Amino acid sequence: MTDTFAGVLQVAAVLVVLAAVYVPLGDYMARVYTSPRDAPPERLVYRLLGVNPRGEQTARAYGLSVLAFTAVSVIALYALQRLQGHLPWSDGKPGMSPTVAFNTAISFVTNTNWQSYSPEAAISNLTQMLGLAVQNFLSAAVGMAVAAALIRGIARRRGTGEIGNFWVDLIRGTVRILLPLALIVATILVLQGAVQSWRTGAMTTLFDGTRSRVPLGPFASQEAIKLLGTNGGGTYGANSAHPFSNPMPLTNVVSVVAILIIPVSLTRTYGTMVRDRRQGLTLLGVMAVIWGAMLAFVWTMESRTSGVASQAAGAMLEGKETRFGIPASALFAVSTTGTSTGAVNSAHDSFSAAGGGGLLWNMLLGEVAPGGVGSGLYGLLVLAIITVFVGGLLVGRSPEFLGKRIGRREITLAALYVLVMPTLVLTGTAITVLLGSTPDVL
Repeated sequence: MTDTFAGVLQVAAVLVVLAAVYVPLGDYMARVYTSPRDAPPERLVYRLLGVNPRGEQTARAYGLSVLAFTAVSVIALYALQRLQGHLPWSDGKPGMSPTVAFNTAISFVTNTNWQSYSPEAAISNLTQMLGLAVQNFLSAAVGMAVAAALIRGIARRRGTGEIGNFWVDLIRGTVRILLPLALIVATILVLQGAVQSWRTGAMTTLFDGTRSRVPLGPFASQEAIKLLGTNGGGTYGANSAHPFSNPMPLTNVVSVVAILIIPVSLTRTYGTMVRDRRQGLTLLGVMAVIWGAMLAFVWTMESRTSGVASQAAGAMLEGKETRFGIPASALFAVSTTGTSTGAVNSAHDSFSAAGGGGLLWNMLLGEVAPGGVGSGLYGLLVLAIITVFVGGLLVGRSPEFLGKRIGRREITLAALYVLVMPTLVLTGTAITVLLGSTPDVL
């Protein structure tokens, strides 16, 4: 079987699974965020938090709840990392430095999952499980909650200004959606050879006779939510290129499905909640066109050869795992950059100029094809609002979106949403270039 044919089969498998779960999962998530009933575990959490699940919040109160929860999460994760060396299962690893702990806490709480350290060497199993894995669930649940709140704001006709209860959305998203899906994905990964162990390491003998310690831990479970929550921060420095995290082509397909399944199905959730499923299909079509076009482009660019090394190998294989090859590497790379996941099964810096440019374009677009868990949907909805506004001006009509008038306030907020990311990137880059200490750390 050629690499190309194997790649086509993998893409087909991903599309078939996504098509099969699109309707049931999308409708199920709509019921999760609209059902008046609470499960017994949820009621217990509400009592512990002192939350009234029947009380709804205005947009301002909802936003303040998100910020308050984020602040508490950052403090808790920072403290856990700093105290790591004094806690059980530390495996002799000291607490993280203040700057790295602060960086990592903000990174995981905001679903960014940028890592400036080698996880297997710096993070204990307790910190992985109690800190990073928990935030992988919660940060994804926050994104889904915000998306659900935005959908309610668009769909509701009564002018009370209430868009739901953040705490209810957070808990339901975690308990009813993320936990069951993560259990399924983790089970598949374990059955296919991903590491799930309470041991911190194992000694092995290398080919030259020297002894080396291989880091182990409960990593398959974290790998599952890392992908499902479009988080990306791995348990190994090599991330999903490591054979203990992603051992074979089958697990690679499962990983890609896990990355895409919730963002894709949320378009069905949106269509169901606004009572117009054509709206959801329209958003899905936009996502699919961008994702498919970028996959074809990156795959083609990486299959071309330029230079002695790539011509000898027959493709641009630098920085790619031979067990995956070009097709599976391109599939994973396009999916992860299109969803803000950050997980990698190849070195994106080693892609060709054109192929790497395609991945960068995915990120610069705002990662809306199909985007992160929750963030992809509301990001695309913001772009849709801007499109409707401009279209209305062109034809001389008052712009409306699902019966809601788009005025100056709405378009100003939408424009700010679009401008925040490039402004921060350009400002941060300018400061970095101007700092005299920058060359010393490169």
